[in-house]
Amino acid sequence: MSRRIIVLTAVHGPSARYLPEAYESLRAQELPEGWEWHWLIQEDGRTDEVEPYVPDDGRVTFRQGRRGGPGVARTIALARADGAYVKVLDADDRLTPGCLARDLAALEADHSIGWTTSRVLDLLPDGSTAGFEGDPEQGPLERGAVLAYWKAHDFLAQVHPATLCVRRDLLLALGGWMALPASEDTGLLLALNATSRGWFTAEPGLLYRKWPGQATGQAAHTDTAERAARMAVAEARARALAEFGWQYPAKD
Repeated sequence: MSRRIIVLTAVHGPSARYLPEAYESLRAQELPEGWEWHWLIQEDGRTDEVEPYVPDDGRVTFRQGRRGGPGVARTIALARADGAYVKVLDADDRLTPGCLARDLAALEADHSIGWTTSRVLDLLPDGSTAGFEGDPEQGPLERGAVLAYWKAHDFLAQVHPATLCVRRDLLLALGGWMALPASEDTGLLLALNATSRGWFTAEPGLLYRKWPGQATGQAAHTDTAERAARMAVAEARARALAEFGWQYPAKD
């Protein structure tokens, strides 16, 4: 496996216009010596809306596929993930300077850590940013900690799945993102935490864009019955994984 970090982005037409900003935030990253990034952009669908915004860069690969939501788009893109680590970057978000280097440092330093997350700042329409209270201390997140917090706080995790960087083999072993219409990234986060230790970086790693077209701002996202079903199956999966005792790293 090459010393490469895969940055994986699912995109649909309305969010495509933000790809150039995501690209600039990626180009600004400074990686440790010998490391490189490869950006996989997967359109959720087949339209003419996205490709005009895809950068002309040999480190960028663009593909299209059947519509199935962002989780399906990300998971199908894993077929081309040719690096040891996979970093999520939503099409409308931006990485902060040094983000990838911090992720790599945590994962390379401790092989018992399966994944990393970091602090998030909301990127508001006027260009200002806003933070949140309640972030955990920088350091390891032990198995089960994210699920316990999420359950006790009305299904809100204390770390953001949009900042995830994960070992590719671990991600594949869990089957990628959950087959849900939303919260597929939270479901993956809970499964990762059920099976492996994580790491939280207190320095902001992501600017999370707030805009009217984002999926989490749509009415369907907060439909009571669907939300309850999403949360139930995400929790059940995490608890089953924990009960079965499967974990990373594998026991001797």
